[in-house]
Amino acid sequence: MWEYTDKVRDHFMNPRNVGEVENPDGVGEVGSLACGDALKLTFKLDTEGRISDAKFKTFGCASAIASSSALTEMIKGLTLDEAAKVTNEDIAEYLGGLPKEKMHCSVMGREALEAAIAHHKGVPLPMAQGEVVCECFGVTDLEVRRAIQESNLKSVEEITNFTKAGGGCGKCHERLEAILREVHQDLQKVIPDQRPTARLTNIQKIKLIEEVLEREIRPALRKDGGDIELVDVDGDFVVVSLRGACGSCKKSQTTLKEYVEKKLREQVLESLIVEEAKS
Repeated sequence: MWEYTDKVRDHFMNPRNVGEVENPDGVGEVGSLACGDALKLTFKLDTEGRISDAKFKTFGCASAIASSSALTEMIKGLTLDEAAKVTNEDIAEYLGGLPKEKMHCSVMGREALEAAIAHHKGVPLPMAQGEVVCECFGVTDLEVRRAIQESNLKSVEEITNFTKAGGGCGKCHERLEAILREVHQDLQKVIPDQRPTARLTNIQKIKLIEEVLEREIRPALRKDGGDIELVDVDGDFVVVSLRGACGSCKKSQTTLKEYVEKKLREQVLESLIVEEAKS
């Protein structure tokens, strides 16, 4: 049995913005009833080009409904450029986390948003231009590659959790393994150039950690009423304090390990270990 956060339950039991916007400026439809998940997202722009209204219709599980509801709340008031920056990780964080087996629901929300924006602009959806690698769920190689890169996926099982690819007949598993190897080989070529080659001093390490916290982590947590404070850095141990809604959230350890620690390892040092300050 999957464990859902209170916020997921709330958005499932009391979904916001259900229905369709009248005379929408953007329409995005992803998934299919045959696949078990389908989402239609519509939005309306105001005179300043901001999303004034957004509604959804979803066929799917509790996570799919909650993710769709959360997405419509998140994008209201944003310009299309701002909305285009919303990721599936943002949706999951807004909900206080999703079971790993249900991350594809947040991915479906992001894809519906991208489809709606593409419809408004009259351009093809980039992810749909790739080669279909999973015929059961119509997932392209471009979708798989992006999921691996953005969420640091390490196995076919994780790819299935995020995209549903490989969750049907299983014939695409070999192809998914190949894509996984290709992406990680490409990342190994890029990452050494992005990270400092010299040993970091503690001051340099603290500065880089603070930059990542300020640039990426803190804005994401604040969307959900939370915040984070750097308390101490002792070698590879990074001690932080979660504030606001994050401090009282039952999923605080998941936030620390699956989001904060992952981001800092990707952008500062792979050996960093994030711990919460003892009260």
